[in-house]
Amino acid sequence: MTELTEVADYVIVGAGSAGSAIARRLVDAGRTVHVIEAGAPDADPNIHSPQGWPALLMSDDDWAVMTTPQQHLGGRALYWPRGKTLGGSSSLNGMIYMRGDRTDYDGWVEAGAEGWSWDEVQPYFRKSEDHADGADEHHGAGGPLHVERIPEDHRNPVAAAFVEAAIASGIPATDDFNRDTLDGAGFNHTTTKDGKRASAWQAFVAPILDNPALAVTTGALVHRVLVEDGAAVGVEYSVDGVVHIARAQAEIVLSAGAIGSPAVLLRSGIGPRAHLDEHGIAVVADLPGVGENLHDHLLVSVLYESHDPVPAGRWNLLESQLYARSSQAEGAVPDLQPLFIHVPYPTDGGAAPAQGYTIAAGIVRPYSRGTIRLASSDAAVPPLTDPNVFADERDLEAMVDAIELVRGVGAQEAFAPFRKAEFAPGPEVTTREELRDFARRTVGTYHHQVGTCRMGVDEKAVVDPQLRVREVRGLRVADASVMPFVPSANTNAPSIMIGERAADFLLAVV
Repeated sequence: MTELTEVADYVIVGAGSAGSAIARRLVDAGRTVHVIEAGAPDADPNIHSPQGWPALLMSDDDWAVMTTPQQHLGGRALYWPRGKTLGGSSSLNGMIYMRGDRTDYDGWVEAGAEGWSWDEVQPYFRKSEDHADGADEHHGAGGPLHVERIPEDHRNPVAAAFVEAAIASGIPATDDFNRDTLDGAGFNHTTTKDGKRASAWQAFVAPILDNPALAVTTGALVHRVLVEDGAAVGVEYSVDGVVHIARAQAEIVLSAGAIGSPAVLLRSGIGPRAHLDEHGIAVVADLPGVGENLHDHLLVSVLYESHDPVPAGRWNLLESQLYARSSQAEGAVPDLQPLFIHVPYPTDGGAAPAQGYTIAAGIVRPYSRGTIRLASSDAAVPPLTDPNVFADERDLEAMVDAIELVRGVGAQEAFAPFRKAEFAPGPEVTTREELRDFARRTVGTYHHQVGTCRMGVDEKAVVDPQLRVREVRGLRVADASVMPFVPSANTNAPSIMIGERAADFLLAVV
C-alpha cells in the first residue's frame, strides 16, 4: 500500500544537527518544509538531562551502529552511538560546543571546497549561537543555539583536578577553546540552557512546531530518493509498514549523517556503478565517491579507580579537556584532544572500576579512511560500516603518544586526593608495544564520523561546494558527511554551521 503525503517546498531527511538548522531557516523564510526522521520524538527525560547521556547508549534512541570486524584491531567490531530521535546525535552527545581550528576550514578549501574557508564559515557559527557571555569577535548572541560556560560552583572537583594536573604537566591554561587557538587545558563550553540539553531540535525547531508551514514525520524509514529525468522529486519512506511518498516542489536535502546519507544515496542508485550492480540497483548517477572517505575521531580510555565515589555530576559529565601534539602532528595545529570523563567509561565496553573516572586519550587528525557500503538494497538492513581503524600506523603512534600524555597527567599531585590506582591499562603496562596492543584492544569512538559524501570538485566528490549532488538536480546533502576531513574538534557545531550555510544556498535559488 502506498500513500501520497502532502507536497512541500522542501523535504529534509533527518532531524539532526544540520537538518534542524535548515528546517528553521526555511520556515522562517516562509517556505513549507517536511522533515522526515527515523527515530521517535525526543521524549526520554535522559535526552534533556545534561547527565543523562550514558543511559541513552544502546537505547531505543540510539542507532547502536556496529562496525564491521576491524582488520587492524584483531577482528574487533566497534560500537558507534548515533542519535535516532528528533535532534539526531545532538540529542545523544556530550554537549561540548567546539568549532575547530582556522586551518581545518582553510584546508577544506585546499581540498576543493571553495567558499568554506574559516573567514567564510565563522559568521555562520556566530549566526546560530546565543552565547551566555554575549557577542564579541568570536561568539554570537541572539541565535537559536544557547552556549554557556560551566559555572564555577557546578564544576566537578575531579574535573578541576584534571585541569590543574594538565597545567602542572606543561599544558597552558585556556578559558575558551573557540578563540584564536585550540591549545590549552580548560573547561568546556556547552550546549545547555536552564539546566537542560540544548539539542539542535530543541534550539531550532521546537519553538516553531506550531507553524503550519512545518510538517514532521517520525518513525519513518527512508527507502530512497525518487529521481525523474535527472531531477530528485520525492522521497519514498515507510511508517509502520505503509509506504509513503513525500514530494518536493523545490529541493530535497539529505541530512541523515555520515552513515545514513550515503546509504540513502546508494539505495537511490547514486554511487559506484559496480557496487550498485552487485545489489541490483539501477544506476541513476555513477558517483564513485559515495561512501568513501569515512573517518572518525578516536578515543582510548585510561581508567582510574578512586578512593571514594566521585561526586555526582551537576553538568555534562565531560567538563574539561586539553589539546596537545603527538609525534605525528603536522603543522602548528594540535592533533590530540584528551577528554576528562568523571565516570568510568571503558571505550571497549569492557571492565571498569566500581568507582572512578576516565581520562580519555583522543586523536583528532586521523589519517585512516574507510567506507560505507550496502549489505542489501533493503532499507531495513543496516549498511556495512568499515572505518578501517589504525590502517595508517601514524594514527596508532599518535594514540600511543596520547595515552602516554594522559597517564602523565593522571599521575600528577592534583589527583592525589582522588586516585586510588590506575585501573587500565594498569601499572604493569609500560612499553610502547604494550600500549599499542592496549590501544588496539580498547579503541573506541569520539562519535564524530564524517566524510562519506565529500564535497569538492574532483571526480570522487559527491557534492559540489554548494552541497548539490553531482549529476542529480534538486538534491543536496548537508551534514557531517560532506566534510572533506574532520575538524580538530567536536562535530556538532560544525554540522549546525553546515546546515546554516545549506539554508542560505537553498534560499538563494530563484
